[in-house]
Amino acid sequence: MSRKDGSLIQRLPVISHLRKSVGLQRGMLVTGLIISALFLLTAALAPLISPYGFAQHFDTQQPPSSAHLWGTTSGGYDVLSRVVWGTQTAVLVIVVAVILSIFLGVALGLVSGYIGGWLDRILVVIADAIYAFPTLLLAIVMSIAISQGRSSMLGGIMAAAISITVVFIPQYFRVIRAETIRLKAEPFVESAMVVGASSVRIMARHIYKNATRTLPLIFTLNASEAILTLAGLGFLGFGIEPSSAAEWGYDLNKALSDTTAGIWWTGVFPGAAIVLTVLGLTLVGESMNDLNDPRLRGRRRAGKTAPTATAGPTANSTPENEVTV
Repeated sequence: MSRKDGSLIQRLPVISHLRKSVGLQRGMLVTGLIISALFLLTAALAPLISPYGFAQHFDTQQPPSSAHLWGTTSGGYDVLSRVVWGTQTAVLVIVVAVILSIFLGVALGLVSGYIGGWLDRILVVIADAIYAFPTLLLAIVMSIAISQGRSSMLGGIMAAAISITVVFIPQYFRVIRAETIRLKAEPFVESAMVVGASSVRIMARHIYKNATRTLPLIFTLNASEAILTLAGLGFLGFGIEPSSAAEWGYDLNKALSDTTAGIWWTGVFPGAAIVLTVLGLTLVGESMNDLNDPRLRGRRRAGKTAPTATAGPTANSTPENEVTV
């Protein structure tokens, strides 16, 4: 690997934050990265790890055994297979939802913040109106509106992803718009205007790179929220059908009736998958959020340089023969 490639890797958001972290902060970040990596690895290797298909039927409510390590559900599905395949569904929904929301939110935020005027006022009102709705309620409304797209696995995943996309667009819009308004008053942008650069060139070349530096942080925080929203949709019956794809929220909903009969395995494992995945992504996001705080970095530098400033026993003392004024 060349020195240039090494420097590029070190400048990646997660790597740079890992190098800056210390103590408990590093432990939280490393723990989150390990859990998130296991989540992604399970999703990538789901066809190899899962013993059965997510829609394969067996005897209902069978306890854990050698044939079914985590038992079977009331619908006759293998719990282990549903949990493993559910990671793949969660990753696909997160990727589609966040990419779509980033694309639309960044584009609208750049245009609104740079052009301003009546277009900015209209977009701000629409974004505030969407942002005022509870996340899950808005996702349910969108899921009902596009429910006809659930006839296949891709349709079900796309329907859930688009439902979540609408929830996240205002967040990216508001962040990028605020940064665009701030950057528009900077000298380098005003210089580009003076030399006659077009608005598209200024937004794409000068503002975009500086306004999107916080996107990796927002992405990690929104990824965990996307999983909770997807699980909430499935739990309430507005998510993906079991014949289209495995989804943890749906499995939790079907496990409610099992708890009174002492059947614990149908709800424990999907619930644990949701908790661990959200925990890992939240630890990464919150650690990056803390390390982005300049005051935290200042305290760390001060803590490193403090011992050298008081290294000698008389480092801060005034010599006897020196006259002070």
